Amino acid sequence: MSLRDLIRARVAQNGPISLADYMAECLLHPEHGYYTTSVPFGAAGDFITAPEISQMFGELVGLCLAQAWMDQGAPKPFTLAELGPGRGTLMADVLRATRGVPAFHEAATVTLVEASSQLAQQQRELLAGFDITHVASADEMAEQPLFLIANEFFDALPIRQFIRAGQRWRETQIGLSGEDLVLGQGPALPQPALKDRLQDTRDGDMVEYAPAVGPIMDAIGGRIARHGGIGLIIDYGDWRSLGDTFQALKDHQPVDPLADPGAADLTAHVDFEALATAAPCEITRLTPQGVFLERLGITQRAQSLATGLRGSALEAHIAAHRRLTHPDEMGNLFKVMGLFPAGCSPPPGLDQ
Repeated sequence: MSLRDLIRARVAQNGPISLADYMAECLLHPEHGYYTTSVPFGAAGDFITAPEISQMFGELVGLCLAQAWMDQGAPKPFTLAELGPGRGTLMADVLRATRGVPAFHEAATVTLVEASSQLAQQQRELLAGFDITHVASADEMAEQPLFLIANEFFDALPIRQFIRAGQRWRETQIGLSGEDLVLGQGPALPQPALKDRLQDTRDGDMVEYAPAVGPIMDAIGGRIARHGGIGLIIDYGDWRSLGDTFQALKDHQPVDPLADPGAADLTAHVDFEALATAAPCEITRLTPQGVFLERLGITQRAQSLATGLRGSALEAHIAAHRRLTHPDEMGNLFKVMGLFPAGCSPPPGLDQ
């Protein structure tokens, strides 16, 4: 039975389901889920992330983490972690870029937070030369200093979506129309989690939130507050959710998110205000990715790597630098927020 048939049967028996439930089924179903059955990353996949565009991204992120580690006294041992590591490309670049930092690798417990067994296997293969610890959730990480990356992780968390109706909210739900899955709205109900949004919205406005954000940020920020470290959250979105950002991507093109459950990537823009509010540690200002990378020296690194390149290789390298940094590409759409402990400096490239 296909995932579409399973979801239709569930809705027929129990009634409409939330968008969050639908996303969770589509992305993580143990047999039919997108991350269970697909290889989504890279040019041959459905989307391409910054580490797949150029090694420069991971190198600079790695050196940012290592500098922060040294700034905080080079604690030993510490957790070097990534949330949702994809194929492991970013962590591989981080580890390569930091191999010359004295004692950094020796002190690091490399921890990958990964829910997909298929992706975890790919990560083990790519990082075969390193001792890797896999955990299924952030709260399973060790209680010690934490230096963490979350690149395009929070955008894949299942969201709930609501339209304001007076002092109440109608939730987006997945129902049935004949044999087809369709989007609809539930009854107008109070939503305590959205009480603060009554101040900045009007009737008919749509807001989104990811229920998993609170526990994850508590697990990350709590460790940083208690033991030291930093977190780098890099994703597309903005300071506050407003409007419909739920989308599906297949073969690098937008598609109908209800057409073929489990066959496309489902995401939504990240509400960085919600992340900041849930973090029990200090946070930095939200910074465009292009600005962050330029502060870390990406142009100088690009010029160094360009030495000796010719023809199509040089053109691809220049295009990769532009894609990562230019305001019309990923430079402004993607934002960076840093986490750090009280009394310490913010991560390099970011301002408090």
